[in-house]
Amino acid sequence: MSAYLFVHFKEKRTPDGEQVYFSVSKDGFHWEMVNRGNPVLWSYEGDKGVRDFTITRTKEGKFIILATDLSLAYGMPYQYKNSWEMISRCGSKFLVMWQSEDLLHWSEQKMLALGDENFGCLWAPDIIYDQENQEYLIHWSSAHKCNGYGAKGIFYTRTKDFENFTDARELYRRKDNCTVIDSAMYEENGLYYMFLKSEKNPSNILLLQSDSLTGPFHRMEEFDRCMETLEYGKYEAPTAFRMPDGRWCLMLDYYGCEESGQGYVPFIADSLKSGHFIRADEDFAFPYGFKHGTVMEITDAEYESLKIYEKSPHER
Repeated sequence: MSAYLFVHFKEKRTPDGEQVYFSVSKDGFHWEMVNRGNPVLWSYEGDKGVRDFTITRTKEGKFIILATDLSLAYGMPYQYKNSWEMISRCGSKFLVMWQSEDLLHWSEQKMLALGDENFGCLWAPDIIYDQENQEYLIHWSSAHKCNGYGAKGIFYTRTKDFENFTDARELYRRKDNCTVIDSAMYEENGLYYMFLKSEKNPSNILLLQSDSLTGPFHRMEEFDRCMETLEYGKYEAPTAFRMPDGRWCLMLDYYGCEESGQGYVPFIADSLKSGHFIRADEDFAFPYGFKHGTVMEITDAEYESLKIYEKSPHER
């Protein structure tokens, strides 16, 4: 692999922002728009808007996109009465899935009911492959009946084929009853690292470590120290990837600006184990403010195909 795909949305006040956008890069530093900056996929079901994407390449070579079913442009002022509490309890009951063999031609949108009647929202899915059990672990954040739909925790299901899923179970919850969302998990040298957004105490990004895919997890203090320099309550949606030189790039979505603002901010570390990430804005270039998504490595051939990809706004 020698290039990268970023699947994301745009923070706009119109429904076209909450759709599936692609951007590509050869080095992970300089990013270019795909499809002239227009959506690659549109949501026509559920809330008719999608956010918080993850993408993975399966062991069989198929690509899977999962997303939160949520449109703030359509729903926030009307369906949800400008209430995040209502969204958390009554909205986003499904995750949205698309599948592809080549990143260019995608299946019809599928709505996945991975929770049950005890779940509120299902937000911000992420996928990691479990090498030991040869299956995929999908995790996301939810409000749940177990604590009166209060502070959100992280839940997970397992699948081998993205058609059959195990019952959802709790993966991680803070003991001090603080909400955690936006989980993103990675493996390095047999250990598992999970980035999270904490909504208070601190209102910042956390990094957890475990020797098991399903925990228990503990916080990494060195990462906490690195994040202390950030303005609290302004960063979310962590996603990370390995750069060509072997270092890790952590991208944090900066939402303390207007919708046309910067979006993601990069931080660089020699390893996840070190927990030591250094901000590196000056080295990166973005064509616009990417919002909550995931970076995946792609081949040179896939990069070249996406560079010239064009899709009519009228095509499904």
